[in-house]
Amino acid sequence: MTAETTADASAAKSGNAATDRFRESGKTGTAAVSIERVSMLAGKLIGAANDIVLQERVSYEEYNALKAWLIKVGEDGEWPLFLDVWLEHSVEDVATDHREGNKGSIEGPYYIPGAPSQQSPATIAMREDEHGTPLLFQGQVRSTDGSALPNATVELWHADSAGFYSQFAPGLPEWNLRGTFIADGEGNFQISTMQPAPYQIPTDGACGQLIAAAGWHAWRPAHLHLKVSAPGHELLTAQLYFPGDPHNNDDIATAVKPELLLDPKPAASGTGVQVDYDFVLDPAKK
Repeated sequence: MTAETTADASAAKSGNAATDRFRESGKTGTAAVSIERVSMLAGKLIGAANDIVLQERVSYEEYNALKAWLIKVGEDGEWPLFLDVWLEHSVEDVATDHREGNKGSIEGPYYIPGAPSQQSPATIAMREDEHGTPLLFQGQVRSTDGSALPNATVELWHADSAGFYSQFAPGLPEWNLRGTFIADGEGNFQISTMQPAPYQIPTDGACGQLIAAAGWHAWRPAHLHLKVSAPGHELLTAQLYFPGDPHNNDDIATAVKPELLLDPKPAASGTGVQVDYDFVLDPAKK
């Protein structure tokens, strides 16, 4: 990790990068929502906020502190971070509660589409002196009926050994620890990477201000991010976690599920660890 990366990975820079990426994602303003549903959802949200004010007898001092903080969230570009950390896990539960295949998890604010594609087996893009424990991540992609999904796509991205993501912290190569991998004709994939580290979400911006004021911690357990897809099947977005992490049980983003815990073992090569983890995708709804 370079001194430049450590010194300059500020919340504002990271937050503004996440905001810019979301604007570029094509996800904004695409939902066809009826007037009735907007009225219902917005009304319930505003009503719940007013109920809190009345029940907890919120003072003008507290109200003005909230107003100043909401302004700061926008100025720091941290709305994607705030929503992805404290709300997305519930949206993800609603979106995937019908699935019979693998459990998913939140995407988070650090996904970048279009990572370089390679045929499996492959090694993810990394620096020559990338720090950390070598990790061989391998498995098979199948459908819920047990059939293999040939040439399935596995997108993988994660933080480095210092907890930083490429394109969200300076001093890192553009596609560092990001890649798109094509499984073989039997749906098998094998990816060589480095085991990521736990990290704190940015704490020098508005979200960190809330965490400090509430006496919370800012830690996310170490995890791999994945998007797994195949023609005719629903896209699976997931995070996979490592056993023994002290924050698996109190993840600030509330995204850890028992089904998402990995089982690393010493690598057959004698270097680092390896993980076998299969993905089962649900057929797309007709």
